[in-house]
Amino acid sequence: MRLENILALTKGTLLSDPSISIFESVVFEPSKVKRGSLFVAYNPEEIPEALQNGAYGVMFDKPTQMGDREVAWIKVAELDNALKKLLRFYLLEKELQVYACDPITLHLSQMVSTPSNFCNVEGSMRDVWEKLWPLEKKSIVLFSPALIDPELFISHSQLIRAQESTITIIEQTLFETSFIHNDTFYERQMLSPFFIPYLEHLLFFYTFLRIPFQIKGFSKIGHFIPVFTNSRLECKEFGTSERVVIFEPYLELIDEQIDFLDAQASWAKIIYLLPDSMRSALTIGVENILFYRYPEEIISLLQTKDFHFALVAGVDKGILRPTRSSMTQLELDF
Repeated sequence: MRLENILALTKGTLLSDPSISIFESVVFEPSKVKRGSLFVAYNPEEIPEALQNGAYGVMFDKPTQMGDREVAWIKVAELDNALKKLLRFYLLEKELQVYACDPITLHLSQMVSTPSNFCNVEGSMRDVWEKLWPLEKKSIVLFSPALIDPELFISHSQLIRAQESTITIIEQTLFETSFIHNDTFYERQMLSPFFIPYLEHLLFFYTFLRIPFQIKGFSKIGHFIPVFTNSRLECKEFGTSERVVIFEPYLELIDEQIDFLDAQASWAKIIYLLPDSMRSALTIGVENILFYRYPEEIISLLQTKDFHFALVAGVDKGILRPTRSSMTQLELDF
């Protein structure tokens, strides 16, 4: 990577007069720096170690004490934005096939084994760089515009969606599903039937693009997360209580999940705890909706209401603070 290109793309300022003009790699951890690397200094305290390990350049956006004038000291306005511009430019030559999808489909793709020429990407700009930079030419990339700025890519297409059902559900509860796909039986998967339509679209996408895949099993999807509790809101083992608090951080899914619970658990007492900001945006009329202004109100509402299922939007399950003795590995996997 040429120094002149980095300066032009990032609008960075070179604050030294180095003799070097090319960097062999871009590195984020000082322990991984090799002679000729450009070190991206998210933490300025790591710069001395990076220089000791042979960094030829340092890119930074925070106040930094510069040393050796032979090192290329590159000051940028904001590291994430600078990296996005660099990556966007250097991905051009890779001729990637980029597809956009919703966050659920993206997270499900992380539960499926695929070859190295397929990449699902999310996370910090650093995470995105470390996933995309090593990709081979003409690789396929799946991302969600809700999680990553789509301007990172020159162009992208929408996920190719299934036009008919390809999954047969054999048995289901609210939080587990046994199903058949392509004559393979997947028994008691830790996957709510709520996610099956998303999974169908994902598997059709793989099939259409001839991407070999193998389902690994489902955990840590990060959506529609059930936590079984007792009347004191203490966490219990999966399936061992009749009170379940369901957490959904992605507010755009709440209408769909309310419909799902109303249809699949019509026998149950269900309450919905939504942030007050959703009061005017809610598009469906449902009883037992409670609005909270602060996360601290959620615990009080859960303690005073009688329910079988409580769908809580916009917060993490960590607000329940489970005791160590009540936790199981299965709960931790959620």
